[in-house]
Amino acid sequence: MPITTALPNSIDETLSLLSSEDYVANRALATVLFLSLRMKRPLFLEGEAGVGKTEIAKVLSKALDRPLIRLQCYEGLDVSSAVYEWNYPAQMLEIRLAEATGEDDRGAIERNIFSEKHLIRRPVLQALESSNGRAPVFLIDELDRTDEAFEAFLLEILSDYQVTIPELGTIKAQEPPIVIITTNRTREIHDALKRRCLYHWVDYPAADVELEIVRLKVPGCHEELSRQVVAYVQKLRQMDLFKSPGVAETIDWATALTELDRLALDPETVSDTIGTLLKYQDDIARIEGSAGRELLTEVKAELAQAL
Repeated sequence: MPITTALPNSIDETLSLLSSEDYVANRALATVLFLSLRMKRPLFLEGEAGVGKTEIAKVLSKALDRPLIRLQCYEGLDVSSAVYEWNYPAQMLEIRLAEATGEDDRGAIERNIFSEKHLIRRPVLQALESSNGRAPVFLIDELDRTDEAFEAFLLEILSDYQVTIPELGTIKAQEPPIVIITTNRTREIHDALKRRCLYHWVDYPAADVELEIVRLKVPGCHEELSRQVVAYVQKLRQMDLFKSPGVAETIDWATALTELDRLALDPETVSDTIGTLLKYQDDIARIEGSAGRELLTEVKAELAQAL
């Protein structure tokens, strides 16, 4: 499907847009995404890590041919890192040059040093600027990693798509960006921010959907291996693990096994490659030895019965 700059006009077109970039979405996700685009409202995506929340913003950027502006959130994120800061070395140089030339108009000096040429635009400010008449896709990734103070700062941006800079005034977007907010739910996000968004919970996919994803993302993976990988991962998610594997880990595991030229799972292969799938030693220890063999035997038996 060719790249288009036009927004989808229906839910079906939204599904086609996502599938054009090999993103497998259900109708519920396509519906809320379509409404978000039509209503020009931020889309708030919540779910476990690795289920494809961030990928939605990347897909939109590619499919709609719009720049992707990503704000990766972390503890301690502040305005200077997320929105803007002044280029202090350049400002000091301007002051020294003014002194050297005998400039004594303080108002003129201040206007010069606090002009846009000395403004360093961080992701939030970049997201308010259109490129070739098209607003960017603005990804606010893992918002739950920040604190409530920064969350409150975002309210002005998500309400009016503007930023107030004391020295310059208010900078407002000519066209609102397409905003995608993700959170892994390590803490609750305040209702005031959620009210400004449309909401969708991104869950782990069903086995048939995950198998389709593996086929698209790892086309070289043998069909029987793909089925076993997906069935094994689905079983793991039913266990009481510290961190269940996401779709990203499923894809990584299938890719690793394909690189090793495996055609099917066996206990030794699972043991050797489990670090691609699980990232915590306690989880790995739970399925080592007989437990892991029993799980694999169960997976193969169920797949054989389904044929």
